[in-house]
Amino acid sequence: MTPDTIYAHSSGSPPAAIAVIRISGPEAFAAGNALAGSLPPPGQFRLRKLRDTSGELLDEALVLTFRAPHSATGEDVVELHCHGSRATAKVVQSALSRIPTLRQAQPGEFTRRALENGRMDLGQAEALADLLSAETEAQRRHALLLLSGDLQRLLNTWRTQIVELSAIVEAAIDYVGDDDETALDIRHVARRARAIQAEMARKLQQPRADVLRDGIRIVIAGPVNSGKSSLINALSGQQKAITSDVPGTTRDVIEATVAFMGLPFVLADTAGLRPSEDPIERIGVERANQEVQSSDLLLWLGSPDTAPDHRAAILVHTKIDLPERRAVPHGSIGVSSKSGEGLSDLVTRIVALSRDRFPAANEADLNQRQANDVAAASEALEAITEDALLAAECLRCARTALDRATGHAGMEDVLDALFGRFCLGK
Repeated sequence: MTPDTIYAHSSGSPPAAIAVIRISGPEAFAAGNALAGSLPPPGQFRLRKLRDTSGELLDEALVLTFRAPHSATGEDVVELHCHGSRATAKVVQSALSRIPTLRQAQPGEFTRRALENGRMDLGQAEALADLLSAETEAQRRHALLLLSGDLQRLLNTWRTQIVELSAIVEAAIDYVGDDDETALDIRHVARRARAIQAEMARKLQQPRADVLRDGIRIVIAGPVNSGKSSLINALSGQQKAITSDVPGTTRDVIEATVAFMGLPFVLADTAGLRPSEDPIERIGVERANQEVQSSDLLLWLGSPDTAPDHRAAILVHTKIDLPERRAVPHGSIGVSSKSGEGLSDLVTRIVALSRDRFPAANEADLNQRQANDVAAASEALEAITEDALLAAECLRCARTALDRATGHAGMEDVLDALFGRFCLGK
């Protein structure tokens, strides 16, 4: 079935210097001609007057064309680089909407077509989504690393090796001859499978790429009026939480996304932990306890001897600007949210405790979806024995798992969720 021809505003929100309107599909050149009168040769800009079907001048724009398959989507593409006012972008898209062979693109549809037409693979599409949402330097660098395709090449290398092993096993099954020779082939396959499995195991031990997208979750907890809300405001540089001397002011979890030394974190301010007869406050305390248990890192603002049992906790002694709070307990970091004293030391400690949970700067790591599939492939390879039929089935299962990881099989639900993260113009 011939794909639809789609269009969308593909640059930043107006007003801006330029508004790029992208058209992709089999009727892209015809649509471009309808507005511009004539199109430049592929890969070349030309200045054109854009007019609607009545001949009314819409804009004067730079027009750029790409002939399939040498385009971002793998289809014929026309780009109209118009003046970046809201009115101009609106009127040009309105003119395109009146062309019967065109429709407006769905979120992520341009990138989805790039994937379907072999211009990028699933890993690169996921990396592009991460790059578009990147807010920190670490997120940007890792997304670009994934976009280069190094990780997908590794996954494809494993798959190619498994296909080769499958061929050996299938030949051994079909071969009627020396049993010793067949057994030797299967033992060779098992050894090679173990080597691939060992590489997978090493990759699975590395941090997940999702951590860079989602950030390390830091929960700020402690008794009422211990300075939790003031601390989240100070660390985030925003007035995220209401501060008050009235006990129990914070009832719900309040979050702030921050970057420390280029790494992403999510700060969560919680209700003060204390017994309460107030049913609403009790709900807040219960949520606070749940947040503490599920957090990646805990900032405890209470007495050190009352700190919850946690795998990664930092003891924080707040309000050191007050004379009666100047003495900092051993093992705690003293801070003042009011003066800023000690905050840099706290940030340094947070980053030091969290750095090994982030991917290395030069390492393209698996996301959780990919890790689940690689783990399944690894388990299948580990189960290989000298039984030829069992080895063939294990290799098939490993190959299927890697096909899921690379996006070659069973990925419609993943694709729908992924491209839903994109804007119309991507």
